[in-house]
Amino acid sequence: MKKTLDIHTHTCFSDGTDTPEELMDKALAKGVTTLAVTDHDTVEGVKAALTRVPRGLTLIPGVELSCRGRAGKCHILGLGVDVESAALKSALETLASLRRAKLERRLGMLADRGLKLPDREAEALRALPSAGKPHIVAALIRLGLMEDREAAFALLKEGDRGTDRLDAETAVAAVLAAGGVPVWAHPRGGVDGAVEEAEFRALLPELISYGLGGMECWYSLYPSSLCRELSWIAGENGLLISAGSDYHGDNKAVPLGQLSADEPGPSKADVSVLTAL
Repeated sequence: MKKTLDIHTHTCFSDGTDTPEELMDKALAKGVTTLAVTDHDTVEGVKAALTRVPRGLTLIPGVELSCRGRAGKCHILGLGVDVESAALKSALETLASLRRAKLERRLGMLADRGLKLPDREAEALRALPSAGKPHIVAALIRLGLMEDREAAFALLKEGDRGTDRLDAETAVAAVLAAGGVPVWAHPRGGVDGAVEEAEFRALLPELISYGLGGMECWYSLYPSSLCRELSWIAGENGLLISAGSDYHGDNKAVPLGQLSADEPGPSKADVSVLTAL
């Protein structure tokens, strides 16, 4: 089955490596004609993309919000959002403030361990719209302060204190106010680890109570059996079905357009969230 959609991707405006233009061109080259740009906690990448959408591509403006519910951590995709929405801007400003504080804690932790970044590198990180672990790891490797990417990621995770996450209820409300569909991204876990069954079952009704509209049932790292199980759960709970790769370019080994770990994935007709966008 030809891959024709991918509604969960990242650009260099968050922790991807492709520019918005490169991402859109690569999508068309792969036969992906419906694409969502969903950078972490910023809409600057999709704003840039909207200025030059190539012929033959349908671009869905989106964002991925880092959240925390009562039952655990989660990510909420806002699909089809108005990138100029005041409510969304307010949520993103809160997240940006939390991210800046977390960046400073991470830089301080590295300095305490003898891995202080030069001032020019620290300032370059501070200038990014959505600085995260991949950016810091890239700097550590480039400067020769560490050689092993996995060890660098583990060090940053070990040293994390405090949160850079938005309350899940606030995130869902912001997406709805922006005219978008709030979708639970990779509900059974993404590249950073799995979400246990008990946590998934506890988070699901909580997020639905806030106004969750859909669930990312088809995901690049999930076997098709899990994707179909999640699709059934979504249907039972009145949620729309979404599908995405979580593509990050060279930062993560996930091909653009990959919607399942062991088969091409669903057709557009099976991705019901498209009907609401």
